[in-house]
Amino acid sequence: MSTPLLEQVDPVVDARYTYGSVTDDIVRHVRPPVSMTWLFGFAIAFALLMLLNYAVIWLLIWGVGIWGINIPVGWGFAIVNFVWWIGIGHAGTFISAFLYLLRQEWRTSINRFAEAMTLFAVACAGLFPLLHLGRIWLFYFILPYPNTMDLWPQFRSPLVWDVFAVSTYGTVSLVFWYVGLLPDLAGLRDRPDQGIAARKLYGFFSLGWRGASSHWTRYQKAYLLLAGLAAPLVISVHSVVGMDFASGVVPGWHSTIFPPYFVAGAIFSGFAMVVTLAVPMRSLFHLKGLITLRHLDGCAQLMLVTGCIVAYGYYCETFTAWYSASPYEMGMMWDRWFGRYWPLWWILLICNVLVPQTFWFRKIRRSPWTLFVLSILINLGMWLERFIIVIQSLHHDYLPSSWQIFLPTFWDYATFFGTIGLFLTLFLLFCRYLPVIAVAEMRELVMHKGSGAGEEEEPHD
Repeated sequence: MSTPLLEQVDPVVDARYTYGSVTDDIVRHVRPPVSMTWLFGFAIAFALLMLLNYAVIWLLIWGVGIWGINIPVGWGFAIVNFVWWIGIGHAGTFISAFLYLLRQEWRTSINRFAEAMTLFAVACAGLFPLLHLGRIWLFYFILPYPNTMDLWPQFRSPLVWDVFAVSTYGTVSLVFWYVGLLPDLAGLRDRPDQGIAARKLYGFFSLGWRGASSHWTRYQKAYLLLAGLAAPLVISVHSVVGMDFASGVVPGWHSTIFPPYFVAGAIFSGFAMVVTLAVPMRSLFHLKGLITLRHLDGCAQLMLVTGCIVAYGYYCETFTAWYSASPYEMGMMWDRWFGRYWPLWWILLICNVLVPQTFWFRKIRRSPWTLFVLSILINLGMWLERFIIVIQSLHHDYLPSSWQIFLPTFWDYATFFGTIGLFLTLFLLFCRYLPVIAVAEMRELVMHKGSGAGEEEEPHD
């Protein structure tokens, strides 16, 4: 049977790979000698992580007063960062679940590190509701435990929804990622170039995997079941986060468009982070034959689609405010355009509306480092969007007498950049001790695509 024209021009894996070489090319990055590049990146990430520890200790000593929050801006950077990190984690679940169910082969090279990205982003997001309490030792206040004293929790609060949504999202994502790792952990266990201690550790976590036909049958059934469970989470989790705002009566929040608008924005920012990680990783680890231009092109096209949905959401917000004839809604929009935070609003539009339109051009979609820069701009724009939604809407509500400007302090920035350090530290450790690409899935793909034509970029190293 002849290969389709698209496959001949642009295969998902370099045709020069063989069953053995694709394994060696991926596994050689597991526990290699420490390079100066990795060490330099880890030093920066770990320094930011220590900044987070310092900021958290200071928070525990002095309370949330060290942040810039006030009345009426009771939700500051903590909730902004919570929504942003949860959104970033959506691309991993989308790639793992939706693209797997749709049998999209191009997901194979990026699903492993995208799933890891989801776990690390959820870990960063989960910190902020706890830190926002100020008294972290009372974290159980946000859990729906039996309300025998009729004091707490407030079951009508939308924050209880987040407990269920985020915990379910994190649990399913972790199990999905771990199940997919089982064949690769067994492969690392059986490689003679791994040390005895490492082989025992990999063997322990591989759960006795031997590659028997019964193992593969159960593995495929479990993976399909988890994909079916994870797919609705892409829609539900950020819909719940959107309803946290939509259920309020604050101007700028009370909108039925928030759930789908938040879901599209989450996938948008999530794929931007996938590109941000994939471009340097494919260069540093010499994986250009596995993470090809087709993968970057596919991510760019998805960012283009979701970016258009986000832009439509901005238009709907403006139209609804005007059509409602509500002075509070229009006052909120005027404050966005020309108020205290007006530069952030217009930067947001440039990053989230204009930048994705460049993805209409094939040349830009296939320029890795151009995509890298644009993806960083998109993530900046999505963070600014959360800032505008949370802070700008709160600081300018119904009563002019209660209007107040939110000015972030050093501790706001330290906590935010510290979680970036936490994310990068976990990701760099993942890249060092586990395969960043699913070996078993890539070998299966190479067997089917090995007769395809060459890639239109440089071969694998």
